[in-house]
Amino acid sequence: MRRVGLGLILFLAVLLSCCVSFAKQPQEKTAPKPLTKEDIFYELELFADAITLINANYVEEVTPKQMIYGAMDGMLSSLDSHSGFLTPDEFKELRTETGGEFGGVGIKVTIRDKVLTVISPLEGTPAYKAGIQPEDRIIKIDDESTKDFTLEDAVKRMRGAPGTKVNLTIIREDEDKIKDFAIRRAIIKIKSVKDAVALGGGIAYVRIADFQRYTAGDLKKAMGRLMKRDIRGLIIDLRSNPGGLLSSAISSSGLFLEKGDIVVITKGRIKKQNMVFRSKTQTPYPDFPIVVLVDRGSASASEILAGALRDNDRAVIMGTKTFGKGSVQTVVPLSDGSAVRITTSLYLTPSGEVIHNKGITPDVEVKYDMPEIEGEADIKAFRERPLLERLKEDNQVQAAIELINDEKRYSSIIESTPKKDA
Repeated sequence: MRRVGLGLILFLAVLLSCCVSFAKQPQEKTAPKPLTKEDIFYELELFADAITLINANYVEEVTPKQMIYGAMDGMLSSLDSHSGFLTPDEFKELRTETGGEFGGVGIKVTIRDKVLTVISPLEGTPAYKAGIQPEDRIIKIDDESTKDFTLEDAVKRMRGAPGTKVNLTIIREDEDKIKDFAIRRAIIKIKSVKDAVALGGGIAYVRIADFQRYTAGDLKKAMGRLMKRDIRGLIIDLRSNPGGLLSSAISSSGLFLEKGDIVVITKGRIKKQNMVFRSKTQTPYPDFPIVVLVDRGSASASEILAGALRDNDRAVIMGTKTFGKGSVQTVVPLSDGSAVRITTSLYLTPSGEVIHNKGITPDVEVKYDMPEIEGEADIKAFRERPLLERLKEDNQVQAAIELINDEKRYSSIIESTPKKDA
């Protein structure tokens, strides 16, 4: 091996030990043959050659950390659109975001068909108020093409100091023209359990905006208040909920299931990634009818909750097909404060249905009828109207109320849904 410097040699030694460690993890019979030390040394020699060439010939001086970070970023982003390398600052932002507060415009995004795509704008945020919609394709950020952006690149450019503006250029699926949005950044404070109200007639409505570490606790408190109103039916609104923490989805689902019911199944390449998550506590709520509202902006943790309640005969899913983000990412901190985010498995509903890239088809399809609104300004005005007024004009909510009141129809749908695995 050519001379590359003591620091690089130490790095390669550490990397080698990590590779050997991963190779010793439990493997299924179909897993590829573990790499030998000779295989790893050969590939690392190529890597060292490239670093040596860059160090000696690149037009500008590059630090070892820049090269290593760049290599790790490229390696992970080449796997799939959800794997990636997080610098210390990016990892810190990720932990802040899952805690429920961060700076930016309020959009959850993914890479779909190699295009930066909106999963959903977070309710009440600048992006939501500006009229950004699920499945909008963002082709430019501040006039810079997003063609080769990673998720981290996109998030980094949309984040910024509160009060500053970012320009998003989007293409909308059902429209032929390109749209530009100038959005003013703000501190994004997400209240996970957004709304919890009694609609009258013994029916309650709960809106979950996303799944954070405190969502299950907040949901339980909201349900405690609603149960004092003699509730006989519940609407759980997961529309435009882009997901969040797996643990939160499992805990929230468990509030409505019997102890031991399957919530979600994960399947990966190695045995320890094949897991079955079950409800740990007996539901404190009666067996009243539940309708879960979903749409194309419902993703990830939202799809887990919807699938868990449906497959355990606990709810009917109503609305339109969900987004289809059903892969599990594991975030592993590294010694310098950076982190690796890697896709380790896929979600399956209790009946064995794969979610990823497929989504969940509702039991009752009801498309949302947008009130006659012209222009983005009218959309913003509509979204800022009082909740109960909006719900009375919401055809999906009204359809859910009708279904809850029609006991015979509700029961027949429950009986026809897929059954959970034994």
